[in-house]
Amino acid sequence: MSNRHLARSIAMQVLYQWDFKNQPTAVLPAIIEQNVQEFGDGLEEEKIFIADTINGVIDNLEKIDKIITTHAPDWPIQQITLVDRNILRIGIFELKFNDKIPAKVAINEAIELAKSYGGQSSGKFVNGVLGAIYNEMVKNGEISALDGSASGGKPE
Repeated sequence: MSNRHLARSIAMQVLYQWDFKNQPTAVLPAIIEQNVQEFGDGLEEEKIFIADTINGVIDNLEKIDKIITTHAPDWPIQQITLVDRNILRIGIFELKFNDKIPAKVAINEAIELAKSYGGQSSGKFVNGVLGAIYNEMVKNGEISALDGSASGGKPE
């Protein structure tokens, strides 16, 4: 498993705990530290990526959840499992708000997280939602269909 994939796994676990505990921002640094210590031995260089991803999701939570609601209309946000909901949040953050991550990498990583941590159909669900968002972004000219990178953004 690559360091960046493990970092995303840790970010997902932190967001899961945070969401499970009714989103208490005061304890978020402690949740991050505990998960990095427990699961991220040797990931010192990725700590910033983990924190930036978590903070990016939380800072854009209202917008991200609205995007989920729009692209998964049959699934009210509170009915989506905690795991799938937070994997989608990371994927959407990377697709829409982080121009350092190519769109196809964001989608693939989210699908892999869903297959590893979600239920039997989580990978398909995450793929469907993020695929619809990706197609909309291509249609709107927000990203290039050729490489999946944000317009003007530099792929990582």
